[in-house]
Amino acid sequence: MALLTGCVTLPPAPAPASRSVALATPEQTTLGRAAQGLAAGQAGRSGFRILSRGVDGFLARAHLIATAERTLDLQYYIFRQDHTGQLLTELLLQAADRGVRVRLLVDDGDTEPGDERLELLAAHPLIEVRVFNPFSYRGHLDVLRLAELVLSRGRLDFRMHNKLLAADNAVALAGGRNIGDQYFQIDPASQFGDDDVLAIGPVVGELSASFDDFWNSGLAVPISADLQGTMTPQRLEGLRLRLAQHHRDLLEAGPDYVRELAAATVQDGLASLAAGIVWAHATVIYDSPDKRRVERGDRTGRLMHPKVAAVAAAVHGELLMITPYLIPGVDGMAMFTALRQRDVRVRILTNSLTSTPELVAHAGYLPYRRPLLALGVDLFEVRSLPGKPRGTGEPAAMIHHGRYALHAKLFVFDRKQLFIGSMNFDQRSLTLNTEVGLIIDSPELAAMTAARFEAIVSADDSYALALEPVGAKGATELVWRTREDGSAVEFHREPARSDWQRLKLDWLSLLPLDGEL
Repeated sequence: MALLTGCVTLPPAPAPASRSVALATPEQTTLGRAAQGLAAGQAGRSGFRILSRGVDGFLARAHLIATAERTLDLQYYIFRQDHTGQLLTELLLQAADRGVRVRLLVDDGDTEPGDERLELLAAHPLIEVRVFNPFSYRGHLDVLRLAELVLSRGRLDFRMHNKLLAADNAVALAGGRNIGDQYFQIDPASQFGDDDVLAIGPVVGELSASFDDFWNSGLAVPISADLQGTMTPQRLEGLRLRLAQHHRDLLEAGPDYVRELAAATVQDGLASLAAGIVWAHATVIYDSPDKRRVERGDRTGRLMHPKVAAVAAAVHGELLMITPYLIPGVDGMAMFTALRQRDVRVRILTNSLTSTPELVAHAGYLPYRRPLLALGVDLFEVRSLPGKPRGTGEPAAMIHHGRYALHAKLFVFDRKQLFIGSMNFDQRSLTLNTEVGLIIDSPELAAMTAARFEAIVSADDSYALALEPVGAKGATELVWRTREDGSAVEFHREPARSDWQRLKLDWLSLLPLDGEL
């Protein structure tokens, strides 16, 4: 009880957090000079490259960390200490060893046993680790974390969902991917299809400014003895040895991405990052760190979702949406209704019951399917085992392993503009989580994303939902249409992994959780 009654406020830092900002002179670094050279003559436009393959997202991060000379800023909702997470952690430690200042900001809402090893990095003099809105309890007993969440829901319900990496304030990666094997699509049991956008040019400074806002906020609590326990050079050395052994073990096992990482040079990394850059104007949008107070009107600040909604509401011909969780709420349904009244084509791709990684979110989505279809919205649900790898972001060898889930957050406006970022189209992203993203004015990138959309919604990879008349008096039933082994298939009962999954879904759908989803 003493522990729980002490959980109602933000754990205080033992000393005032030092304020720091992004590198002011990126042009003095190798990455900065390369980016400056590429941007010459672009009249203020920034360069973008979308990374849809999971392994490309991992290698891009590895190349940036290995190439940085002055600063690395990382901000993630999840940073797992699995295979890819440990490889990137080792690279961060090596970067600090060669004199790079590393700032690592992670959320505390979805940590797992082992993730706390990241905090040991703070023992390095050039690495600072901060935790956003941390739990007071630092262990992994679910019952204690749940108890603290219940008692401190007014604070702990608000999470930092941002995903961002900036190297030397010259090159940045933003999008939907967290750090972990699932997100880089190398986990045989589970793969998350997602996207990053690599950016150079003026938008990088804006993305770094968003990082600085979070880093210097009162909600970013430095890792310290009060939070983690004693962090000593000996423990850091132990981590270093474990990471090195893990790397050697992976090299012996021979995964392609590890061999490619080992063979890459700095120049190879720069060349691969610069390939396929598209130049365009863009707007960086993000929520203020204390979004909950801005939402309530207690203070002024930034809110991201009204800006995305305004662009979506202004569409003239077509809106494409890729979102893993679809819980529009009253405002979202009003937007879709207004678009359909203007005869705007609305097409949405989300997860099916077989693919969803969050069953409770799928329960929140159920009530919206029939109203969306009745409006004339084209609704597609990705299958957990797509028939073809086109657009899924993973190689053909992986597509029939484990369970595929959609995790990307992409909106295409009239095939002229593109939103890419961390924001799902659900109530949690709209009102509870902080998010970051970009709206890019590029018909070329919009067309590329639309092509990916078309590939995934094909009958080989997704279910097309429809309302089919049954009986008299205008009654309808929901059907799922797809193609298996070259033949059209129609399901009149929602495809599921098991009857037990259906039972759990039925139970969850009774709970009044819409505002939490």
